[in-house]
Amino acid sequence: MAHLSKNGSKVLEAHLTGDSVRCLTGAMVAYDGNVTFKKEGTSGGGGFKSAMKRKLTGESLSLMECTGHGVVYLASNAAEVEIVELRNETLSVESSALLALERQLKTDVTFAGLRGASSGQGLFTTTVTGAGSCAILSDGPMIALEVSPMYPLVVDPDAFIAHRGPLKQSFVTGVSWRSVIGQDGGEPYSLRFDGSGVVYIQPAER
Repeated sequence: MAHLSKNGSKVLEAHLTGDSVRCLTGAMVAYDGNVTFKKEGTSGGGGFKSAMKRKLTGESLSLMECTGHGVVYLASNAAEVEIVELRNETLSVESSALLALERQLKTDVTFAGLRGASSGQGLFTTTVTGAGSCAILSDGPMIALEVSPMYPLVVDPDAFIAHRGPLKQSFVTGVSWRSVIGQDGGEPYSLRFDGSGVVYIQPAER
């Protein structure tokens, strides 16, 4: 069975034993052994239905399949790499932050809500579901923040990477800190998470 492990903080190793993993197109920086590469296109490996949803929503995810025997080394723009273990659960992640996932994990697109009642603009996110490992990217060391029913969490959308667990995501408008620091380019908003789970953020803004 394929196995993902880190080589330092910015390189991911995908160990193949006759099976396959899916990874971000163009993320292979080296490999050894007998490995073939096949582009999956913009469906993210989710088939025709997923491809249509991504086309309609604009949530792009371009993956390639690595198959064979050997080790594939993956990296992207010198970003930090973190491995998340899923146990029959769903990870909602920014598509640009998804580096690799084991073959048995399924990807899809889900509606994340409206970004403010006045804008009426819908936001969509990529989901990874099942049991297995996936690797995500972070601009700087990734920070995992616990959410509990008593302590909801509010984060800057530009720092958000992913979340897991039974969390309810909503949008908080009228947030003031962007206006205070001179970054108010429109209706200010933040992401609020209620429930029980984990939210992953990066110590930098996109």
